[in-house]
Amino acid sequence: MTLRVVGAGLPRTGTASLTVALEHLLGGRVHHMSTIPGHPFDLGSGWEQALAGQTPDWEQVFGGYIAAVDWPASMFWRELSEAYPDAFVLLSLRDSAKTWWESANATILPVARMALAPGWKEGSGLTDLLERFVGDKGWDDPVNLMAAYERHNDAVRQAVAPHRLLVWRATDGWEPLCCALGVSAPDMPFPWTNRREEWG
Repeated sequence: MTLRVVGAGLPRTGTASLTVALEHLLGGRVHHMSTIPGHPFDLGSGWEQALAGQTPDWEQVFGGYIAAVDWPASMFWRELSEAYPDAFVLLSLRDSAKTWWESANATILPVARMALAPGWKEGSGLTDLLERFVGDKGWDDPVNLMAAYERHNDAVRQAVAPHRLLVWRATDGWEPLCCALGVSAPDMPFPWTNRREEWG
């Protein structure tokens, strides 16, 4: 099995909904941070290697999966797009960096802040991802995060050939995904999951 979709979109850009949607369209499992047993702080040896600047065995990391979205995969979109040259790259977006930060601040950032507590011993996978994303340890700053959001999305748009890139927003629903995959749109509503109000 090989990846057919490399998700480059950040967390809180509809990636949980995309997981459900792509599993329905592709008939296979989609890798999302929630599928990692020790998430979000223990990401496993393969992702630890990647975060340390090494190249893991991607076939082992994605064994049994047909697509990947969300962190940690979207942090390594460049490496994965090279490793799986036949996959299309899916960049999911929010309306703005501000709306993305507001969603992240209400959901994943409070979880990440737990790892800043003295004596924390549960792992550092999520904070390692945030540090890599921002470029330093100043990840818990709205300005830094919003700037990193813009840099990330711009880098994907500039690096990926247009014929291989799908830029998708939650309001787009099924149609762009189905066109990119060459499949018919299902006769069912798009699956909206992991909404902000479900956290708490």
